[in-house]
Amino acid sequence: MRNKQTIVAIVPAAGVGSRMQHNAPKQYIQLAGKTILEHTLTKLSQLPQLQTIVVALSDTDPYFGELPLTDARIVRSSGGKERADSVLNSLLFLAPNPPDWVLVHDAARPLVDLADIERLISECLSANEGGILASKVKDTIKRGDTHSKQTVPRDDLWQALTPQFFKYSDLKNALQNALQSGVPITDEASAIEWVNKPVKLIAGRSDNIKITTPEDLALAGFLLNKQQNESAV
Repeated sequence: MRNKQTIVAIVPAAGVGSRMQHNAPKQYIQLAGKTILEHTLTKLSQLPQLQTIVVALSDTDPYFGELPLTDARIVRSSGGKERADSVLNSLLFLAPNPPDWVLVHDAARPLVDLADIERLISECLSANEGGILASKVKDTIKRGDTHSKQTVPRDDLWQALTPQFFKYSDLKNALQNALQSGVPITDEASAIEWVNKPVKLIAGRSDNIKITTPEDLALAGFLLNKQQNESAV
């Protein structure tokens, strides 16, 4: 039964990445000879179980068409103002022939480990529940504004990562309802949580960082080189 489940990936990539202080959106910044988005899509292209890879882009994006992408499964859809809008637009784009499941991954997370994605898919399909990659919080967490007011117990705290993997119909309905109700949606899991459906936490590698600032870019270059050396051994 599990082998018959269809899976589509969605990569929201319509943001401008203003915190990167760069003249192009962050997904098009060069990292080790390729754009960040190329690295991410190359990683997803190594997953044979993906039927399609939908990249949600701004309608005025002038860069995507110049990328040397060879995977015929990669298609473009219209992005939205916020991440949740881009994901929902992509889900609606798929509506004429909807998959059973969708795997949503940040364009700016090129370092995700393939084994982690495989485990996420496998465990969610086995449980018939959606889930996300996440890593346990290691640092001491403080609550406050300009001064610390409280130390937050971290025993049950996780840092949400991507991919996030949910049934197509569950995610589409949850996003539509949440956005119509004005609920702030920071990731796909927050929409699923809002409609009281389960979200499995699947432990993933903590080097699956999201590139948001110039400092992240330098770290990503170091980690990418480390991963490439590991795979070459």
